[in-house]
Amino acid sequence: MVLSRYFLLIIGFSLMLLNNHTLSAKQFNVLLFTKTAGWHHQSILEGVNAMKVLAEKHHFDYEWHEDANQFNPKNLERFDAIVFLNTTGDVLNDEQQKAMEQFIQSGKGFVGVHSASDTEYQWLWYKQLVGRMFVIHPAIQTGKVDVVKTDFPGSSILPNSFLWTDEYYHFSEPYTRNLQYILTVDESTYEPAAQWGNVKVSGMGDFHPVSWYQEFDGGRSFYTALGHLPATYQDAIFLNHLYGGIYWAATGKGF
Repeated sequence: MVLSRYFLLIIGFSLMLLNNHTLSAKQFNVLLFTKTAGWHHQSILEGVNAMKVLAEKHHFDYEWHEDANQFNPKNLERFDAIVFLNTTGDVLNDEQQKAMEQFIQSGKGFVGVHSASDTEYQWLWYKQLVGRMFVIHPAIQTGKVDVVKTDFPGSSILPNSFLWTDEYYHFSEPYTRNLQYILTVDESTYEPAAQWGNVKVSGMGDFHPVSWYQEFDGGRSFYTALGHLPATYQDAIFLNHLYGGIYWAATGKGF
């Protein structure tokens, strides 16, 4: 009789631990990568802090790394999405690039923030994953940003348009035909002309995208050009926009 009660207590305690673990399990896991091999943005640490806030608010796990050795097939199996936050330059070697390609091909997601489009110019697959690449930018200015796709996760709670101060990138032509645009900036509301040496542009014209998404190579990709200034990562508009991209990239849900 005593043994029976003992075993019942053990079983009950085990079930309680299992239930607590189930309740505490996070909804997805994100690899946050901030390695730079070129310009190093002062806003990176603020971006890392913002990821901590988002993870606590939305109940997901993340790991922050600048070590490219994290990009191997066994390790990447643990994650649902990879976030390149203000990365620059050539940050992965050939083997690490292959591991990332396999990660996306397995049905998982990528998020690129700001200078993620100023990264890995020699890797065609990555340029296709991001969608467009950075070319040049004018001075930091305030412009009017328009929400052109309201059914993307997080977009429905954004205002239809809003004033925003950032480093507005000019982009290359698209590397894929799949890009679905979320945000654009109105060039008539700021001075878009820029010149670096012999590179001179007057602007991108009537259509100047700053955020988009696509299904790509079996997985998902979201990119936002916003995120240059440190204060951006404390702004509710930006955090809602960013989390929508992370959530969709990690889960494929939200529409």
